[in-house]
Order: sequence, then C-alpha cells, then structure tokens
Amino acid sequence: MEAVLTHLPWVPVSLGGRSLLVKSCFADTTYRILLTDLHCVWEETMSAVAIQSRAQALNKRLQASVGAFFSHLCAMVQPVFSGEKPDSESRISLIQHQDDKVTVKLRSELAGLPFYWEFYCSPAPISSVCAELVRPLLTMSRLLQQHVEQLRGLLVRKDAEIQDYKENGASLSRERLRTDVFDEQTNTEDFMAKVLPVLCTEQQNALGFDGILQHLYAAIMTEGSSRKRKLSEERCDEVPANEKTNSTLAADSGPESVCRESEDKKPNDNHQCDDAHKIDDKTAPQQARPLKSECVERQSSKPKKKKVGLFR
Repeated sequence: MEAVLTHLPWVPVSLGGRSLLVKSCFADTTYRILLTDLHCVWEETMSAVAIQSRAQALNKRLQASVGAFFSHLCAMVQPVFSGEKPDSESRISLIQHQDDKVTVKLRSELAGLPFYWEFYCSPAPISSVCAELVRPLLTMSRLLQQHVEQLRGLLVRKDAEIQDYKENGASLSRERLRTDVFDEQTNTEDFMAKVLPVLCTEQQNALGFDGILQHLYAAIMTEGSSRKRKLSEERCDEVPANEKTNSTLAADSGPESVCRESEDKKPNDNHQCDDAHKIDDKTAPQQARPLKSECVERQSSKPKKKKVGLFR
C-alpha cells in the first residue's frame, strides 16, 4: 500500500472550509491518508482490526462486518479525497487540536441509521514529508525550469528564422500576427511583475495543484521508484559476485596451500635435525674424554702391592 500511495499525486480538496492537499490509498479493509496545508503534514494508517474497533466504538447501534463498514466509508470519502463534491447525505468537518493533531469527522447514513467516522491524523515524520512532498516538488521545479529554457531557445531560433524570411522578401499576410523579437530579460521581468502578485493572492484560497502538476508529480514518483528498484537489483547482483570471489579465495587458501606450507617447512625441519645431529656428534667426544681421565685417576690412586717371592 505504501508503494501505491507514493505513485499517487496530491489532490487539492476543501475540508471544513480549509484548502488542503490530500493523498489517499484505500485497499482491502485498510487505508492510508496524508493531509497538508503546506504548514504541516498529517497522516493516518489503519488496519482491518483497527477499522472494526473504531467503527464499533463510534457506531454502537450498527452491527456489521468490517467489510460493510469499510465499503460504505470508501463510498463516502473517496470522492471527497479525489477533489469531487461530497455526497449530499454526508457531512465532513475538520478540527485541528492544540497538539498539532487533526481530526476529520464524517457523518452519513448506513442502512437508515447514522454512520459516524473520524480520521485521527498525527503529524507525519520528516522523512515522510521529504519523500512525499519536498523532494518531488524540487524535482518538478528543476524539470519545469529546464522546459522553460528549452522553450526560450526555441523562441530565439524562431526569431532568427522569421528574420531570414524578411530578408528574403517575405511579408505577413495579416498584420495582427506580427510579434516582437523575444528578449529573455524583458520577458522575465514582465512575467514576474504581472503573474507573481496574482499567484500569491490566489494561493491564499487555493493551493493550485492542478491536473498538469498532478500528472507531472506522478511521473516523477514513478521514475524515482523504478530507479530505486534498478539500484536494488544491481546491489543484489553484486552480492553473489562478492561471495563467489570470497569462496575462490577460500579455496585457494585450502588444504593444498596448507600442504605447500608444510612442504616448505620440511626442509627447515631437516636442517634443524641435521644441526641437532652435528651438535650431538660434537658433544659426544667431549663427554667421553672426562670418563677416561677419571678411570686413570682411580687406577693411580690405588697403592702398589709389593712383590713377594723367593727372589727379592
């Protein structure tokens, strides 16, 4: 529902004698609305359970399903939020509270009994205001400015073409079709002096979001959504590529590389073993020599026995 509401344009409406811009989306027993008077933006989102609970609280004499309540609500409210005149049987009023909240009250009839509904709208977050109003309006302004510059260039070329016709002997068949040569600065100053005061005066009574601007707004929002979708798809395509690269690197640093490292370490281990054998070979004779000297000392320490016999 959020994506559908984003593509819908703002519609100028009059609620309770106040000029507002409205965006609304009514789905299957759910809705979301946005209201603004260009001083504040309000919103409300309702689910099927919340609609059923509020309908029963406001209409205790009516016993109906949430589908019946919602279909009657849509029939009464959607024409109003589309810029059309409200039904003669329904009455809509708007109340602004001190806490910056807004209540839109609806009164009509359902099955011969009074039907009441109230929209409790709270101030929208800044992110929603920027996404739904500020950024699209800035894009519209830039787009219209580029269109004006293109038209100015076309007028200059048309003046050059007319001048060429005149120099070659062409003349107007009707004098009333003659126009002055386009001067950009003079035209801009004249436009601002004449149109701007009228526009500011009309803005007090109407917000002026006409059909052309609504179409332009919807086209900009659709283009923005398609660009976001393309960017998300490109990012999703980049993720498997990165995972494939990481898996390749992991495979390169797998058992084969470990075997290579172990093979590279083996010669060093052999050298260490050879060095150890050499050290043992050198130390072995040094340890054997002291043993011989000890044996000699022990033998020399024993007293010599005198020979005893017939011949001395």
